[in-house]
This record gives sequence, structure tokens and C-alpha cells, in this order.
Amino acid sequence: MERAIVHMDLDTFFVSCERLTNSQLTGVPLIIGGGDRGVVASCSYEARYFGVRSAMPIKMAMMLCPQAKVIKGDMELYSKLSHDVTKVIEEKAPVMEKASIDEFYLDISGMDKFYGAYSWTNELSQSVTKETGLPISFALSVNKTVSKIATGEGKPNGNLQIPELMVREFLNPLSIRKIPMLGDVTFNLLSRIGIRNIRTLSEMPADVLQQMIGKNGLELWKKANGIDNNPVEPYRERKSISKEHTFDQDTIDIPRLKSLMLGMVEKLAFQLRSEQWLTSTITVKIRYANFDTETRQCRVPYTSADHALSRVVMDLFRNLYKRRMRLRLVGIQLSGLVRGTYQINIFEDTVEMMALYQAMDKMKVRFGADAVVRCAGLDTKPKSK
Repeated sequence: MERAIVHMDLDTFFVSCERLTNSQLTGVPLIIGGGDRGVVASCSYEARYFGVRSAMPIKMAMMLCPQAKVIKGDMELYSKLSHDVTKVIEEKAPVMEKASIDEFYLDISGMDKFYGAYSWTNELSQSVTKETGLPISFALSVNKTVSKIATGEGKPNGNLQIPELMVREFLNPLSIRKIPMLGDVTFNLLSRIGIRNIRTLSEMPADVLQQMIGKNGLELWKKANGIDNNPVEPYRERKSISKEHTFDQDTIDIPRLKSLMLGMVEKLAFQLRSEQWLTSTITVKIRYANFDTETRQCRVPYTSADHALSRVVMDLFRNLYKRRMRLRLVGIQLSGLVRGTYQINIFEDTVEMMALYQAMDKMKVRFGADAVVRCAGLDTKPKSK
């Protein structure tokens, strides 16, 4: 049986959310992002016409499109609307994977026996727009890679269907930049040897490609040939990551407790970014010396930034730890996870802050998670000699 995999992507999601709440922004070149030293989180098609792109410094974007209107962005609004869209799709789709705040994969294999898969998906996309007011594009094909590429080609408001017999014909003329997860370094490397479109890449021997760019070479060759057996992973809101620390001796040392939790947050945030997760729910747990256990939870806009998480954790701990009693355990849990690569709060932080996070993460990947840590997160307990 031929697989039927759908990729759905909300069109210029942040921009669409802002226009949903303020119709006067419709048709206006719009840039979502931080202040003068920030970066572009998203931009409208009117701004893209002038060369504005995501992750571009705001100053550069305004030089390209001086008439654009800049909005700081409201991640709380975007998170809420993302949840609304998720509910609509989740109620109707047999298997749904939430790939990021604005992307979804559906496995509707076998549906053609009862109802046309394309017609069903088209009706679902119309339901999303009708119930949430947000425009959405989709593509239907035999796997996740082809569907995702096709959605990008069909935007905005595109609805493409690429059956198995047309996969190679569809992929061949496209730039290798269209392949998901192909970064700038790999693109530049392949471009230097004349590999710029997918056809050329697909005809290259897989073992040679693997020697050139390492272990990802084979996966890249498969994608260029339209091969992707990765399943659609059912979305589960309750996925979480957590850390706990049980003390050898019960403690009431507040500075040490705070330093320990900041260190835990830093490691959890690095794990989020490494695995491309964003969290929407933070829980702090404490256990007193008499084994009484208390927790406090807070919902936040999707993030994976240390400093954004740290602020919330400190506030939760301050409101939770009310008894002047020694603690035997502290813990932090990050849940409500979705896939995403918005690595920091791009609406508040600067280009310099983004560069700092990227540099720290590179060092941690290369030398280990403890290679670079904030002084505030170091355990202040004196070391015994």
C-alpha cells in the first residue's frame, strides 16, 4: 500500500496571527521581531518581495524595506493559536505529529479506500482556516521529506499532491537548498563542486557523498532520491524532560538551592535546543525533610532559552518554598513539548545574544555539557579537602 503523508504548514504564522487581531495590518509589509538590535522572526510576503528574510538583523531588513511596519511579537498569542490549530487537526486526523509551533505531519495511509485522501486533507485545511481564521498550506505525498518540500513550493495557500510516480520529476529541478536540514555549510561545500540542484545530488554515488560530508551523507542522498521511511510520530502533549537533585544532607541554604536550580535549567535548556524541542510548561518540585512534597506549575510561551526559563523557575521556587524547613530534594520539569528551533526569545533578545547561545552550544556539543556554564549556576557548596 502506498503511503499517504501530509505536511501542513501555517502560512507566515506570526504575521497571520497579528493580522487576525488587527485587520489594518493586512497588505502592509510587516516584520515581526525585536528592536533595532534584534532579528527578524517572521515577515509578510510583502516584505519578502524586498528581500527581507527570517533571522536577518532588523537594521538590515529596514534598509531593504524602509516602509515596513515592525511589531515586537506576542509569543503568548502565537502559542495559544497554535494550540487552537492543533485541536482542530487532532480531532480529525488518525495520526498527527506536531513538528513545530506551525507545522504538522499526518499519516492518512489507506484513506483512499473510503474517501479520497486529497479531498479529505483539503477539507481539513478549510476547517482549520474556518475555525481559527489562519491560512494554511499543505502537500500530500508518499513521505515526510517530499511532502515538506512540496508545501514550501506551493505556498502561500498551496495544496499540492505528489504521487510516487512524480516524486523524482518534482524534486529534480529544485535547488538543494529545498532539502530539509541541509545547512549553509553543506550547501556551500556541494556548490563548490557544482552540485546545486537535486537531480545532480541524487545521481552522485552515496558512498562518495558520505565520505565528503560524514554520516549524514547517506541520509542526504536518500532525501535527494525521494526516499524517507521515517514514520509520523503521534503527538503527545505530555512529553517532558526533567532533572532532580537529592541532597546528601537536608539543607536550608537558599543561595545554594538557587545556584543548583539555575545549573539544572541550563542543562535542560541545552537539551531542548540539542533535540530541537520547545517547552510550554515549567514545573518546580520541592521535598521537605519530613517528606512532604509540593509542586508549582506555570505555562509559558514556547521557548528553549536559559534566561527565559530561569526567571520563571526562580519565581516558582520563591512562591513555593514558604516553610522555614530544610529541603531534601529539588526538581524541575519541562513539559508540553513541541518540535521547534526558535532557540531563544527572538522578540526580546539581540543578535549578540543569539550568537552567544550558538557559540556556547557549539562548545558544549564538542567538549561536553559542562564545558561552559554560567557562574550563577555553579554549586556554591564549599568543597571538602
